[in-house]
Amino acid sequence: MTVRIATRGDITLQALQRVAWDGEAVELAPEAIERMQRSHASFAAFVAARVAEDPGALIYGTTTAPGDGAAVALTAEAQARRPTRLWTAHAFGAPLPDRVVRAIVLARLANFVDGHAAVRAEVATEVAGMLGSPLPEVPGQGNGGSGEIVALGRLFYDLSARLDLEPKERMALINGSPCAAALVADVALAGQARLALAESVFALTAEAAHAPLEAYSEDLEALWGDEHETAALRSLRALLAGSADDRQAHQGAVSFRILPRVLGQVRRAQAEAERAAAVSLRSVTDNPVYLLPTGDRPLGAVISTGGYHNARAPAAMDGVGSVWADLCQLAQRLTDKLLQHPSTATLLARDEWTMKPLHMVQTWWAEEARAHAGPTLLSLGGFGQNDVPSMGFLAWRRADAIGHCLDAALAILAALGAHALHAADRPPPPALAPLVDEVRAVFPPVEAVRPLGLDGDALASAFARRVFRGPVAAADIARS
Repeated sequence: MTVRIATRGDITLQALQRVAWDGEAVELAPEAIERMQRSHASFAAFVAARVAEDPGALIYGTTTAPGDGAAVALTAEAQARRPTRLWTAHAFGAPLPDRVVRAIVLARLANFVDGHAAVRAEVATEVAGMLGSPLPEVPGQGNGGSGEIVALGRLFYDLSARLDLEPKERMALINGSPCAAALVADVALAGQARLALAESVFALTAEAAHAPLEAYSEDLEALWGDEHETAALRSLRALLAGSADDRQAHQGAVSFRILPRVLGQVRRAQAEAERAAAVSLRSVTDNPVYLLPTGDRPLGAVISTGGYHNARAPAAMDGVGSVWADLCQLAQRLTDKLLQHPSTATLLARDEWTMKPLHMVQTWWAEEARAHAGPTLLSLGGFGQNDVPSMGFLAWRRADAIGHCLDAALAILAALGAHALHAADRPPPPALAPLVDEVRAVFPPVEAVRPLGLDGDALASAFARRVFRGPVAAADIARS
């Protein structure tokens, strides 16, 4: 299968999943090719007209050097000395997963296909063609500068060696914020599956503990008046439909009663991440950006912007990371609850050698998630013109780390819930039966004393494969 891109509006979250996670190729539509060629020609005419009018005209990165060299037009001799290859490929450290690098390549095309980067169609075609071959490793660390030029320099360095790039094209390959768009999209895609998994595991826990169902009543929807909490209430009721009638007579613990409120907040953060990804993927973020010709400006115009600094994406990733960390804390509380609740303690904690030590493991995942969570504030690093770094990479690394903590935390909680139902000889509600079967296939019911760590690791890996579906994403998980 191939994703066809005619305009930047075609670069959607769904298209990114197909390209980045499922490994599909990208084809540029003929109308996009023609549009880029027209734009490139009109940009060249614009530059020629400006320089003819004023030999000292400042067009960032075209008649000037980048960065702190923006204030002075280059002489003919200085222009001849400019490097023909990209010069920013200096980051090092742990590489980004392949799915994220593929997502960055796709997101890079948003500045190109409508003509706002003024690159030749040949350049855009080469970028799209990179998705048909193994991609360069791009460090996820060391990206502490303004914009994303360090990472993009690594990604497109080999391309700059293959093509005879014009000055504006070299700038267009490394400017803008395709990395932030790809990173928030990656978190949003992972969040879709993690939300569904979390709601199922927490519902399983409520069933195992005979928690009262009134805390998930339909009557609460109008009383609370929140769309995301309403969705969480409905999800929990659907998952628990057909559950056992013998519920606890008195109100459940806070950790059970707040589930729809906490899961509502997860849904709210997830919705914002999806919106941030959708907007970021189709945004034109080049600097300088070429404004296409109109009746008032027949050759177009060029303006310098801060489009390369995506402030929404890190905040959205922080929001998702924080709610995932909250779920890890809630999983730890519910783990303790299952090991101490009168209806489950005798089933799970009858000795010190089987299930009981899992509460120690659960505490670790909760604390590690807590350590990663928090706002990714603007950095005080930088100098000269580049005085405020972009924070997308750091926000993604934190959210990604918390996500893996959540996979492990849910694995422990699911194992305890499934084992409690097995030990009590109680079937799960119909909607939860597939999850229970999956858990028991990887983490069989404990019939004798045996170490459980390997079972837990296998179940966490199985849950991670649920999250990162698609061949490219699955290969990333296998390597990690």
